[in-house]
Amino acid sequence: MKKTYYLFNPGRLSRKDDTLKFVPVDSERNELQPKYIPVEGVEDIYIFGSLDANSALYNFLGKNDIAVHFFDYYENYTGSFMPRDSLLSGRMLLAQTAHYNDKKKRIAIARKFVEGAMFNILKNLKYYDNRGKDIEAVIEKIENYRSKIDEQSDIEALMGIEGNARIQYYSAFDCIINDFKMGDRTKQPPQNEVNALISFGNMMCYSQCLRAIHQTQLNPTISYLHTPGERRYSLALDLAEIFKPLLIDRVIFKVLNKKEIQEKHFDKNLNKCLLNDGGKKIFVQAFEERLNETIQHRSLKRNVSYKHLIKLECYKLSKHLLEIEEYKPFKMWW
Repeated sequence: MKKTYYLFNPGRLSRKDDTLKFVPVDSERNELQPKYIPVEGVEDIYIFGSLDANSALYNFLGKNDIAVHFFDYYENYTGSFMPRDSLLSGRMLLAQTAHYNDKKKRIAIARKFVEGAMFNILKNLKYYDNRGKDIEAVIEKIENYRSKIDEQSDIEALMGIEGNARIQYYSAFDCIINDFKMGDRTKQPPQNEVNALISFGNMMCYSQCLRAIHQTQLNPTISYLHTPGERRYSLALDLAEIFKPLLIDRVIFKVLNKKEIQEKHFDKNLNKCLLNDGGKKIFVQAFEERLNETIQHRSLKRNVSYKHLIKLECYKLSKHLLEIEEYKPFKMWW
């Protein structure tokens, strides 16, 4: 099985025959012991430190269908190197574009994304409400927002409903999490520990959705809930809305309530709070464990990983766009 590799140290990545060679460096740019990674075992690479590489390496990565995702010091996703699209389909591109240009078809898909996201948010809240957390009032407010999804006839109003529901959702985090307080949602930069984890985790989820899209015939730049932009793969943002409650929020609750991530795993300075390298490694390990967990799929009648659920979502959306089968968003059933 292919694996995801995470590089936290600065260094140089190069090709060595059929192997990837990573030479980390210390703070004074002195080379440390090199590490060798067999290329056939790599699915994608996440880069969190500065990296020296050349075009020969990226040609090699492209030929082996290996994606590389880059994050800056502030934990912001900055871009990806994606292998050449081998699954491009003119028919799919036309279908995606047609559904975007048709207002009724676009809003119908956008509502599905919001419905899936809100259902999974409520699933998280009800899980903790059943375990004694006093969040029933929040659940009622989000249920009210959810009941209004089908009434929305334009994207801006729909995103307003989704945004208000998410504000309520985040207000429950202080009840769910034991030793940290979230307060208001703050970004760029996050102001406290919980916000730092949300921002970092959301970018990880976005990257996973982008990779899954790339492995299908979908075009990641044509989206339905988020407005397509020149510098972002907005369809990955659409899909991430559905999976953040399952893949990111559950991990945040786990690592904080089990004290796997503590105060010492954050750096605070200049009005911002960020995970340090030790904290990132713990979160990434918990995130990988979550991705590799399996469930018995109700339709396929076999075990599938949470990671594979994202690709299945892409296939379902593809069938909808080609008018084979109506798209139904992923909803947690356990």
